[in-house]
Amino acid sequence: MTFDRLAGPVWSLFRMVVGLLFACHGLAGLFGLLGGNRGTGEAVPVGSWPGWYAAIIQLVCGGLVLAGLFTRPAAILASGSMAYAYFVVHQKTGLMPIENGGVNSALYAWSFLAIAALGAGPWSVEALLSRRKAATKPTPEPATA
Repeated sequence: MTFDRLAGPVWSLFRMVVGLLFACHGLAGLFGLLGGNRGTGEAVPVGSWPGWYAAIIQLVCGGLVLAGLFTRPAAILASGSMAYAYFVVHQKTGLMPIENGGVNSALYAWSFLAIAALGAGPWSVEALLSRRKAATKPTPEPATA
């Protein structure tokens, strides 16, 4: 067995885990689930900037990336939102992520950028739809002379 055969499934699993974890942040922020916003047990107030909007992005983009549907646009939006979080919120208190509490933001930004660049992988709704489209595509009849 070569490791090349594992690349597609492992990439798909990476995408799914990152999407699920990101969506969990959205659930925590919007509904107070899973410990709530920053472990307080409470939801972010509706319409508050930037927390409530970030939670919407986290839930929607995380779900789309998890499913592998509209993966690239969702990952670009998620990556941008995490870059914003890092540069606007965290970098005020220090340059390096380990000192300013921005490790999660930096990891998510780069992970989603990689997902946007490389796509959803073979275990995704996009791949399933592509396979179905290819299977139903009519084959051209051979030309007769």
